[in-house]
Amino acid sequence: MKTLLILTGKTTDKNIAAGITDYTGRIGHYMPFETNVIPELKNTKSLTHEQQKEKEGELILKQIQTADFVVLLDEHGKEYRSVEFASWLQQKQHVAKRLVFVIGGPYGFSDAVYKRADEKVSLSKMTFSHQMVRLIITEQIYRACTIIKGEPYHHE
Repeated sequence: MKTLLILTGKTTDKNIAAGITDYTGRIGHYMPFETNVIPELKNTKSLTHEQQKEKEGELILKQIQTADFVVLLDEHGKEYRSVEFASWLQQKQHVAKRLVFVIGGPYGFSDAVYKRADEKVSLSKMTFSHQMVRLIITEQIYRACTIIKGEPYHHE
């Protein structure tokens, strides 16, 4: 199963970017994994938040294929413990050709993106910056891979 992480806007913090690069490389030892960055919208001062979500949504949907299993990282999604997330990921490996995680822009997702999504996952009840969410999800995917393989990275 291929796994794709779609990000809206580039990662601007160099330390976070380095962490994402590190975990992306590690995940690559377990499964095909890549990130796609959707460029930030230009001239957003003239757009409402709803218009920004719509435009970002159009760009997100262009990255998604018909058969993809799409998971939105969303504050209203299901929360998992790391071991549960690993079990969830392992189950998806048997049913999905391509698993796509999506991190939206600062105002969330458009209705069209919500309609296309197969599931929503929340990383925590806490609020994280979009920059941090990128690092946290890549670390959690890596952690899930090590749990699935029975490796000692995760401690219970």
